[in-house]
Amino acid sequence: MKAGGLLVVAGATAAVDAPSVIAQPKFQWRMSTTWTPALDVLQGSAQHLGKIIDEMSGGRLKIQVFAAGELMPAFGCFDAASQGTTECFMGAPYYWAGKEPGMQWFSAVPFSLNPQGMMAWYLHGDGLKLWEETYATFNLVPRPGPSTGVQMAGWFRKKINSISAGGTVVLTPGGEIYTALERGVIDSTEWVGPHDDMKLGLHNAARHYYYPGWHEPGTTAEFGFNKKAYDLLPADLKAVVDYACQATQVHTLMEYEYKNTIALQKLKTEFKSKVEVLPLSQPTLKELKKLADAVIKEESEKSPQARKAYASVKKFEATLNDWRLISEAAYHAQVASA
Repeated sequence: MKAGGLLVVAGATAAVDAPSVIAQPKFQWRMSTTWTPALDVLQGSAQHLGKIIDEMSGGRLKIQVFAAGELMPAFGCFDAASQGTTECFMGAPYYWAGKEPGMQWFSAVPFSLNPQGMMAWYLHGDGLKLWEETYATFNLVPRPGPSTGVQMAGWFRKKINSISAGGTVVLTPGGEIYTALERGVIDSTEWVGPHDDMKLGLHNAARHYYYPGWHEPGTTAEFGFNKKAYDLLPADLKAVVDYACQATQVHTLMEYEYKNTIALQKLKTEFKSKVEVLPLSQPTLKELKKLADAVIKEESEKSPQARKAYASVKKFEATLNDWRLISEAAYHAQVASA
């Protein structure tokens, strides 16, 4: 009886001491972006996201990243993720305004929020909630991607004296802009700032480089996830994805800050005989502000989601404005330029 008892006790002890091994599911995703490989910061941010998600998840979630044209055309990535052909994509919400006008507010608003303001709206205002609501129709879960910082106003073949001549906007993938400008298909263009613009060769196709980027003061890219794929993740991996997106946002914004500084100096030295870096005049900016306000209001009437996003940004901007004027704006106006 004692021997039998010892065997029972020994067996029970072994069961308690043995490690509990539960196989955790692993996920392999594909992400297609709208960026050409030449855009090392934007395309690099997608690769950075994949790397840190792999590391943070202990290899349980891996994302294979494809540049524009490798898996599909640049602007095919939204539909591919929406339909579940891929699990995720990287682009910019305003690229999809033809699908839903309200999407434009989740990228940039002319003469409005800067990068800090945009992220504050997403995380502490209604921004992300409205964005998720808008993308739910397309079976997508959006997360803020990298911000470019305040952009440049663009490259022009001729100097700008007024906006009376007008113009027609042509939405063009980044990898195709140089050819269009160089061949005269378009007369001017804007992409991001000195680093990206030089990567695309735009300084070789137009002479006059204007600032500031009134039209994109806080442009934010996006990471979009197929809702079914995202919902299949356990809670800890969802948290990994969400926080990895935020980490990538900060990392890339600082990368732009550094690399734009270097590229601007190069334009002013190595290319000073070929490129003029010029400010838009105050009268021109005032004209543009008046025109932009009218266009934004008109766009806001095109759908219920656009009306919601418009009202939310206006309210949030007004809330932030008092603090912004005596902090960041005052510092640059009174201290940094002294």
